[in-house]
Amino acid sequence: MTSPIETEAADASVTLDKDSATKNDTAGGADHNGRSPGQLMWARFKRDRVGVISAVVVILYFVVAALAPVISSLYGKDPYTLYPTQPGYEDILDDFAMPVGAFGGMSADFWFGVEPNLGRDVFTMLLYGMRTSLYMALALTFLAVLTGVLIGMIGGYFGGKVDYWLGRVTDFFLAFPSQLFFIAFMPVVTAMFVSPTDETPTYLRAVAIILVMWFLGWMGMARLVRSSVLSLREREFVEAAKVSGASRWRIVRKEILPNIVTPILVQGTYQLPAAILSIAFLSYVGVGFVEPTPDWGRMFAIGSEIYEQNPSFMFFPGIAMVVFVLAFNLLGDSVRDAFDPKTGR
Repeated sequence: MTSPIETEAADASVTLDKDSATKNDTAGGADHNGRSPGQLMWARFKRDRVGVISAVVVILYFVVAALAPVISSLYGKDPYTLYPTQPGYEDILDDFAMPVGAFGGMSADFWFGVEPNLGRDVFTMLLYGMRTSLYMALALTFLAVLTGVLIGMIGGYFGGKVDYWLGRVTDFFLAFPSQLFFIAFMPVVTAMFVSPTDETPTYLRAVAIILVMWFLGWMGMARLVRSSVLSLREREFVEAAKVSGASRWRIVRKEILPNIVTPILVQGTYQLPAAILSIAFLSYVGVGFVEPTPDWGRMFAIGSEIYEQNPSFMFFPGIAMVVFVLAFNLLGDSVRDAFDPKTGR
């Protein structure tokens, strides 16, 4: 039997707990009431300094790439002009077609120096190459993610024979050696639209690169989404939606898809820098973009030919690519931690 003293102590404890809870709510705990998952994710993300800095760097890259023509106009140079043929710049290359001056010919006129052999401006080549790589990789990543999500959702939700045959199709595409396939099929794809004796337009090369890489770029996302949907389709909230008479489309759109946004988003942030590296690889081996289209891969290809005489030419494109890939990967980690704080570093 509880004594009156114990009862009073218990009552006092309850009163104190209520008072402290009220004070905590007033002090700021109430700010969390009514917050959506997106708002909570954004609040966690803002506290991650590495994630915020990475996001600023990534956004800066895309803004600079979008404004490349404006910056080039203000700078007064472009990536296509052979400046040794222009009045006043005849002496920027020496007798061996190497840049005159320190660090690849850096000067007030050419901030990042000039290209060996042809004498083009490295700064504008880097800007336009960034534009080419980033926006092509963005389009490729969007298509690959969209395809992977659709195939993974269909296979994971319907199961049975649908899942079996979609799984076999995915396994078939995974069996292709991607890098070798890219090299071998790029000329085939372009030859389908343009005669081998004619010059292939730049836009057609861009479309061919996207098609070839999209063809073999969706399987990882499809498997990730399929495994996530398989773990969700038997959960109680999905069963409750089925019992309530919700259509399949509503269940997929309202119950399953919001719960797999995190892995999709994180996988997409890893896929985009990988797409940039693949696009640069194709241009490096000579089956992607060709002269005079500015591209990071083309700059690496040129630099690899003259690195013994002028290693500085590879410095700026190398730094630009490393910083972007690192920033995007760190951004992916921060987004994952913001969506799921249990995985926080």
